[in-house]
Amino acid sequence: MMYYVSPMMTGHSMDIAGMLGSKMGNNWDLGMMVHFVNGTIIFPLIFVFFLYRVLPGSPWLKGTLLGIGLWLIAQVVVMPMMGGGLFSANMGGMKAVIGSLLGHIVYGATLGAITGASVNAVRAGHTQKGVVGV
Repeated sequence: MMYYVSPMMTGHSMDIAGMLGSKMGNNWDLGMMVHFVNGTIIFPLIFVFFLYRVLPGSPWLKGTLLGIGLWLIAQVVVMPMMGGGLFSANMGGMKAVIGSLLGHIVYGATLGAITGASVNAVRAGHTQKGVVGV
């Protein structure tokens, strides 16, 4: 979502697939696949199995905290490794940082809300049908 909204907000494109792909033989498709797998499989599994129980607050807040953590890792570790500089200094500076933060917050809050609804459904099934809950 932020890939399309970011240029309107910041004046800079957020071509994460292009950045990742540039480190993989300039293969945009491979960069998109890596970003997609991270966001739909790897990070959700880490969230569900390791972080959901230990993060404070409601499900959407837990997810938001995950999103902020991912953003911080992206800005301090990933962006410098990709040539974007610390906190995207070489990729649009503050505008890029804010766009990235907003995208990660939306991602995390959405993941938290979906996970929370699933956990509540499992717990409801546990009390009513004897299903093992989370």
